[in-house]
Amino acid sequence: MGPFDILSALPEKFKVAQQSGELLFFPSETHGYHDEDTGVEFQVRLCTVLQKKPVEPTDLLPKEERADITSVPKDPFEPPYVPQLHVGDLYLEDTDYGTKSEYVVLLNKFSVVPHHFLLVTKEFRPQSSPLLPEELVQTYLLLLAARQANTHYIAFYNCGKNSGASQPHKHIQFIEVGSDGPPVERLAKKATLEVAGKPFAISSLPYANHVFRLPPLSFNSTPVELNQALFPPFLSLLDLVISTVRHDPNYPTGFPSYNVIFTLEHIHMIPRRHEAYTIEKTQERIDINSLGFAGMLLAKSEAELESIKEEGIGKILRGVGLESVHELQVAGTALEVP
Repeated sequence: MGPFDILSALPEKFKVAQQSGELLFFPSETHGYHDEDTGVEFQVRLCTVLQKKPVEPTDLLPKEERADITSVPKDPFEPPYVPQLHVGDLYLEDTDYGTKSEYVVLLNKFSVVPHHFLLVTKEFRPQSSPLLPEELVQTYLLLLAARQANTHYIAFYNCGKNSGASQPHKHIQFIEVGSDGPPVERLAKKATLEVAGKPFAISSLPYANHVFRLPPLSFNSTPVELNQALFPPFLSLLDLVISTVRHDPNYPTGFPSYNVIFTLEHIHMIPRRHEAYTIEKTQERIDINSLGFAGMLLAKSEAELESIKEEGIGKILRGVGLESVHELQVAGTALEVP
């Protein structure tokens, strides 16, 4: 199959998987939230049915053991795949370098939004490792295929034990969004670059964030051309994440954790300190992954929704992220349009 075949198959595959009971869809409603501290229009998705979500065997393990592949009884991303959740296989051949990478595309078993799918490496690669050039290319080809199918998707990657990653087998997730993208992408589009081809930060966000604006790319681009357009920007953002971590004397030991958000126009990368935030008043735990930093949070109850609003989303994200030192790293690369 090719990327366009995957996107074309998604609606029917999702319907059949849900009817079979192998895919559990949890209806939700989206609430807009204007964060007074940042002036950002965030989204909070309320999904009360998630309180009744079945517990997977890996969910019963402590976080430290979930991050260790030797502690997990079965890798859910290893074959044999559940047929109803298996959308198809993808193969990316690079004739210039003589390499071939293989992936499986699976529907997310527990879906809050329709057609949520995963791009999973066929061979085991750790979720704590940076994305490879071929993984970036395959991700971008799927986003291009979605646009050709008149839908709009974002991709995201939770890297490391404090990023919100739930499985140790390398996987990139895709969800459908509106034509204007998630809240953080709307902010990135408003940024006026003084210097093209360099990372910039969205200064209205109260935490370290690094963004790169991509050049226009298409299906006519070869894998080598896509690689050259995607991998150097990814590395430059990763360098900034590592630099941000090094500026923090109290950062946890071990490999840095970070979130990556992909659109056709930008790559966003956010360094992480903590996996979850604890609401001061109620002591509720709010888990945050890449979607939180895309400006799309999840609440499992009306009470949790109100707690999130009262605490302030900017404060929550700042609590699990790091302080920005972007001006020390890259000066004068972007001015924001009010």
